[in-house]
Amino acid sequence: MKELIVYYSTKSNNTHRFVQKLGYENERIPMDGEGELFVDRDYVLIVPTYAGGVKKENGEVSVKGAVPKPVIHFLNHEENRSHCKAVISSGNTNFGDSYAIAGPVLSNKLQVPLLYQFELLGTIEDVERVKKLVQETLNEGEKE
Repeated sequence: MKELIVYYSTKSNNTHRFVQKLGYENERIPMDGEGELFVDRDYVLIVPTYAGGVKKENGEVSVKGAVPKPVIHFLNHEENRSHCKAVISSGNTNFGDSYAIAGPVLSNKLQVPLLYQFELLGTIEDVERVKKLVQETLNEGEKE
């Protein structure tokens, strides 16, 4: 199987640059108002984290706004959702408890594994780890 990455990146292009380093076929989720993406095969989703992370009075971390709206819109389509096999998220460790929190939120919601979390643009080591994890995840059923 040829590996497919579906990802979202804003105009900062941090996630886009990371995905390009992986060397896998990829599809970018359009920004608001720029069209729609439909996927008909298995993929790993890579998303940045936005907003969220505000501590509530009870000490819990709010996840509101952590997942970019275009990603939510993309996943609202059943076929897109059904082909997601795992999630990888990026974030900024300066945000403490909310670091890369979009990953756990989506992993829980979609009931798929959270494979990895990386900071901002990622490192060379992050790229190598993610390459291996994506390949293992998407080729899992072919070994038998």
